[in-house]
Amino acid sequence: MTDFEIHAELARLDQQKMLARLNRKKRYYRSKLDLYQGELLQLHRAGATTAELRQWLQGKRIHVVWTTVDRWVKKHG
Repeated sequence: MTDFEIHAELARLDQQKMLARLNRKKRYYRSKLDLYQGELLQLHRAGATTAELRQWLQGKRIHVVWTTVDRWVKKHG
C-alpha cells in the first residue's frame, strides 16, 4: 500500500490551478465601434448623446444597442 497524503495532493492541485490562471491569456475581441473610434469620440466630446451616437452608427449600417455604445464611450472616452 502506498502513502497517500490528501492535504499534499490538494495543495498540489491548488498550485496547478493558480498557475493555469496566471498563464491564461486574456482574449480581446475587436468591437465594431473601434472602426469609428475617432468619429465617435469627437461626436461625444461635442455633446452628442448616446442615443445620437447610436443613430449615427445606424447610418453607417452598424446596429448596436445603446447600452453597448454607452459602455464603449465610458471605456474609451
